[in-house]
Amino acid sequence: MSKIITPELINERLEAKGFGDKQICDNDLAKESVLKHFHVELTDEWTDDASYYIYEESTVDGYSVYVATYNKSEINISENVYYYDHDLSDALQEAIRYGNGDEHTSDLIYVDDLHQDFIDSAIQELFSYLSLRFEEEIIEQLKNEGYEQQD
Repeated sequence: MSKIITPELINERLEAKGFGDKQICDNDLAKESVLKHFHVELTDEWTDDASYYIYEESTVDGYSVYVATYNKSEINISENVYYYDHDLSDALQEAIRYGNGDEHTSDLIYVDDLHQDFIDSAIQELFSYLSLRFEEEIIEQLKNEGYEQQD
């Protein structure tokens, strides 16, 4: 009798990595798993030590704009300033994915308000990306362990 790869077996291994059904259903666990995987920490306390900054500014005529930058001293209007906050999700995803954190030191990202929707959106996108990637790896590992996939 051969060993069969089942959704339950895949999920068990995904949960061990922090990317299973349990984490899908809990935004806080999903966020924790994504940030841990990329060795990133989000903070809303201003610091000069952050590697990336996302914050709201006001224009002289009272409009809100959003700044997302690696270098807080050199803001490029066409590259670092956003009119809509929902556009910040892609910028945050990029900063998280390509940060410089490692298992010994987390990469610090400053966000002026940690309860903004674009953060949840970025985390959800990254969680989905990682879940799919890990699922493929797990299926390959199971095959190497002698398991067979059902048709």
